[in-house]
Amino acid sequence: MRHLNKLASVFCGAALGLMSLTGCEGGDLYDLNSPDWLADAIAEANANKGEEELVGMMEDVYTIGNTDYSSGWWQAFSKYYVVPDGQKWNAQFLLNIKPDDQVYYHNFALIICADADRGSADYKEYGAIRYDLTGDSVAYNSQWGSDFYKLPFKFAMSTSMQDPAADETGLQKLAGAVTLTVDRSDPSKFVVKFTNGTVTRTYEQPYALGNLNADASNTNIRCFLVPEGSFLNFLATNIEPIGGCTSAEDKQPLSMTIKGAPKKVLLGTDLATAMAGVTAEVQFEQEVTKTVTAADVILQAVPDMNTLGKKTLVVVYNKTYKGENCDTPVVATIEFEVVDKMYTLVGAADNSSGFWSEHSEKIKVNPGETFVSTFTNYTSGANNWNNFVVVLTNADGSTEYGVLRADNFGWGTGWPGEELASKCTPSGGQADWATWLAAMNGAKVTVYTTNNGDGTADVKMVMVGTDGVTYTQDYIGLNTVSNPEDFYYHLTIDGSHIEFDDVLGNEDNTSDWWSAHSPYIKVPAGQTVTRRFRNYTSGASNWNNFVLVLTNGDGSTEYGVLRADNFGWGTGWPGEELASKCTPSGGQADWAVWLAAMDDAMVTVSVTNKGDGTADVKMVMVGNDGVTYTQDYMGLNTVTDANDLNMHFTVDHCHLVFE
Repeated sequence: MRHLNKLASVFCGAALGLMSLTGCEGGDLYDLNSPDWLADAIAEANANKGEEELVGMMEDVYTIGNTDYSSGWWQAFSKYYVVPDGQKWNAQFLLNIKPDDQVYYHNFALIICADADRGSADYKEYGAIRYDLTGDSVAYNSQWGSDFYKLPFKFAMSTSMQDPAADETGLQKLAGAVTLTVDRSDPSKFVVKFTNGTVTRTYEQPYALGNLNADASNTNIRCFLVPEGSFLNFLATNIEPIGGCTSAEDKQPLSMTIKGAPKKVLLGTDLATAMAGVTAEVQFEQEVTKTVTAADVILQAVPDMNTLGKKTLVVVYNKTYKGENCDTPVVATIEFEVVDKMYTLVGAADNSSGFWSEHSEKIKVNPGETFVSTFTNYTSGANNWNNFVVVLTNADGSTEYGVLRADNFGWGTGWPGEELASKCTPSGGQADWATWLAAMNGAKVTVYTTNNGDGTADVKMVMVGTDGVTYTQDYIGLNTVSNPEDFYYHLTIDGSHIEFDDVLGNEDNTSDWWSAHSPYIKVPAGQTVTRRFRNYTSGASNWNNFVLVLTNGDGSTEYGVLRADNFGWGTGWPGEELASKCTPSGGQADWAVWLAAMDDAMVTVSVTNKGDGTADVKMVMVGNDGVTYTQDYMGLNTVTDANDLNMHFTVDHCHLVFE
């Protein structure tokens, strides 16, 4: 990463001052120094095209997908190429696969559809054919058809079959110069062929495609390419795409969009480290885009990184598409904050806060509900009671049901002193208090607060100490909750502090789909279990937010996978019933606004096990715009064992911070 020095007046002067940076040093992004780079790439593709001579090829040079291999499924698309009945489409491009990647589906798919735009009412798919081919179409799904039409797996062949269950060494063989053919020239069949000279993948259907167009007189089909975990350098086509071809001539940058910048940076972190995950999507002439990394741009923090507060990250890119010095650099800015603590703390970080001096937010626990909180506990180590404390009250705090310490002690109207011993059930490890106290400095704590709805309440504490030992304390049977509809809990400290730092997913939102999972939490029959967390999103797509998963205890039965964006699947929600099972709040009608609001949204998710084989899910999302968005998934009706329903969370280019 290169830094721009002595730029105070330049950056404060905004873009005009930055235009003087045209001659800044920079590396070649694609090793495309040679003026013959395109000719060489096309020559390589021509060498791999097989026996057929390609004619009428036109330059169409652009990039599909992020060049850091971060594009997920359905996040990057080629242009549309319309293939009339009786004709053939030939295309040439470079498939770039991340070195050492062996995830079999990280290549690209050809999508074949009706002659309509994605998202339109008339858009219908024949299906998708991916470059990899596995012998098990059900388990690995390298080719599929839509509900409207099928692309039978039996018509597919490849010279390099993959078996992901055994090994995935075949993926790297797919990289390189690919020639693609979609052949409709023979009315008695439909043929698709991919080849890079090493691997040839074909689909040969012994009958013509049907017609999915709304206008039956239109017999055209459309084709486009979708990479996943890869990117494509498109080179040439014999059919001019919608919007026209893109020239191979070098292109000047026009604008830039910053991605992956952190919202918060810890004081003392240098700019290079803080912004190492930053990428920028650069828009060039002729509607060409390319994603570049932090190493390819010039960064500056204004006014500095040495003080707390709001900052402006200024990003400058001064290269052409081929990596030459450009005529006029492009500049983009984004805001971030330098902070002295990354997560929410209760109590001073040096454990100097006295008893009852700081409190977390009060959280309501409804009748029949268990609220789950997770945090890290830090202690001065002076006394056993210098740790977290759970407080149970009504809303205004006028009635105090219980003050429950971490060290097997508490008081309140629900636990008269003489009954404390019978109400607290410790794990036993606390017999050695010195060992326990030392282990509590950095212990990971989970607190389960249950409102039984009948005037009683339970509190369970699970403390995983720094010594690896799990200590528990159960306070069962608080029996003086005068109004179960007005029951709250919060946390306080005493010569200690707690930090809400339970994070799921990479904090730069790079975690792929299903790559990180929270622990399973059992939802007992007849009860509701609730978790609250901050949701942070990459903002790329609606589904790049939290995902709730409902299963049995060992995960072998998946009842529902429920996304934040009004969508889900599983045995409890067949696809055709989803609309009736999901009840959104209505604010999601403007998806762009909702998606922007979901970055740093406070989310509360409640799962109710009704005990009769059904379950309900309620999601409340308070966006960064102050708007409350809700989604209710009601009536999951296939819980085969009401005593074995579990919930957990996963991510998709987002991360969650639990409270």
